[in-house]
Amino acid sequence: MGRPVVLRWSRHPSCVGLARLELRKALAGWGLAALEESATLVLSELLTNAGRHARVSPGRQIETRYIPALPSGLRIEVHDASPARPELRVQAPDPDACGGRGLLLVAALADSWGTGDRDGPGKVVWAHLSLPPGECDARA
Repeated sequence: MGRPVVLRWSRHPSCVGLARLELRKALAGWGLAALEESATLVLSELLTNAGRHARVSPGRQIETRYIPALPSGLRIEVHDASPARPELRVQAPDPDACGGRGLLLVAALADSWGTGDRDGPGKVVWAHLSLPPGECDARA
């Protein structure tokens, strides 16, 4: 299908848009462009969380991995050096709250998501998305 795409980013918010662009390119190359809307939103939430909440030493970068998953899916991973693991809120945030919806969106859009250990300090937060049954992505 294709090789994983591994990239590193600073914690600056502008990196989220650049990461989405790279994900769009990878999805198109793998014939998974039909996942673009959901996948870019999931990536945005995971990468934004890492940038905001991963309190690590200056100079540490956040790593993203886009991994094609057979037969017609995608695994998105966001690695950071913070040991703090994100937790899905039990209750929906107040309608006026400025945050707290990111993992709710990830849980709604992804087939599955979770956290895990990684080589070195910190954690990985991952999400898996699949094309709906019977839907295929036509390559040009």
